[in-house]
Amino acid sequence: MTRLHVDEMTRLAPSPSFVVDLGRLRHNLAILDEVQQRSGAKILLALKAFSMWSVFPVISRTLYGVCASSPWEARLGMEEFGGEVHSFSAAFKQSDVAELLTTSNHLVFNSFNQLERFRPLWEPYAGRVSVGLRVNPENSEGHTAIYDPSAPKSRLGIVRSEFEGKNLAGVEGLHFHTLCEQLFEPLERTARVFEEKFGEYLPRMKWLNLGGGHHITREGYDVDALVELVRYFRRKYDLEVYLEPGEAIAIGTGILVSEVLDLVHNEVDIAILDVSATCHMPDILEMPYRPEIKGGFDPGAKPHDYRLGGPSCLAGDVIGDWSFERPLAVGDRLAFLDMSHYTMVKTTTFNGIQLPHICTFEPQTGELKVVRSFGYEDFKGRLS
Repeated sequence: MTRLHVDEMTRLAPSPSFVVDLGRLRHNLAILDEVQQRSGAKILLALKAFSMWSVFPVISRTLYGVCASSPWEARLGMEEFGGEVHSFSAAFKQSDVAELLTTSNHLVFNSFNQLERFRPLWEPYAGRVSVGLRVNPENSEGHTAIYDPSAPKSRLGIVRSEFEGKNLAGVEGLHFHTLCEQLFEPLERTARVFEEKFGEYLPRMKWLNLGGGHHITREGYDVDALVELVRYFRRKYDLEVYLEPGEAIAIGTGILVSEVLDLVHNEVDIAILDVSATCHMPDILEMPYRPEIKGGFDPGAKPHDYRLGGPSCLAGDVIGDWSFERPLAVGDRLAFLDMSHYTMVKTTTFNGIQLPHICTFEPQTGELKVVRSFGYEDFKGRLS
């Protein structure tokens, strides 16, 4: 996404809006397709990160399917994406399993308890639905504890000691997911530990899922090494290898357009925007992280410092501190960068605050399209 594109998207879009650059989306997909073609891996879109189904026709030309974390995500994938649907949850209800068996191609359990409890449900689907287990290699690579599936006492994945004496009849694949926004080297280390602990089970498996968290399309990712790792597992164990990134599909594709509503002063200059950390960018408060703003710099780097906050009543609805070349004014537009993944999927209507419009931008023609706008009925419909 070029600077010119960001300027044009910011100017054309209503505020607030998520705007996805279709050119950058195609750029990411070309890199992922290269990985598939060279390695033989099958790459899935992780809906938990990016489920903007209006662009599924673009993504489905390249990727094999989706991975889902719930019956609703699985249904969305089946209805709007096509291809394979792989489903996993930390725990399922019986009704979840019954529904997922009609919408999924792979169903992954998080414990032997659930595998056996629901065996009478899934065994009749053998041959149509492939059942797997999520394992925990106990190799922590995460830099933020809340997003580290291999953190001590994690509820995600079955540790090696739990495999002793267990019935693996009908289990066709193993799945691990240990990364978050990381390059290749953490995957390489995890794969080595995984093979040491679980390699004895791979000859009887049909597939291996290396999970998500791979920033394959980010500058600096060692694509050649990833290709070799996939080839290694496919060649040695004669199985299919899946990757299920979400962010890698959407990295750098989108912005969140906002507008300055008011300027106040309380020890520091404060700009109140029409976007909210808690409603529209909750990872700012949960992770936490500080998004980039086009034309925004670290505090003190430029002449004019501001604290940016949202319009909600939450005292902590603070997006962060930035400095700018010139003073901000009511009505100014600000563009938060890299705001496609883990944004639209996490928005809320707390305080009845307006949800951002969802738009696409086609750089080849300069057309900005408002794909979806939200109104009062969307807010009311979530309540009773």
